[in-house]
Amino acid sequence: MSKARGNLVEGAVTFLIGLPLWLFTENVEVPVVTLTKVGLVMMCVGGALGATGLWQAARARS
Repeated sequence: MSKARGNLVEGAVTFLIGLPLWLFTENVEVPVVTLTKVGLVMMCVGGALGATGLWQAARARS
């Protein structure tokens, strides 16, 4: 698997794990962190990884 495809897959998985955390954990209390904020951060990181994978794939083609 190329590095671009790996980043795309990792970004998509991270985003898809963060999305339900952000949407459905509003009333869940955890002592240290807020799960909705963790989900939002995971979605941002997943989006950044996905964008990096797209950029690497586009750069490899040219």
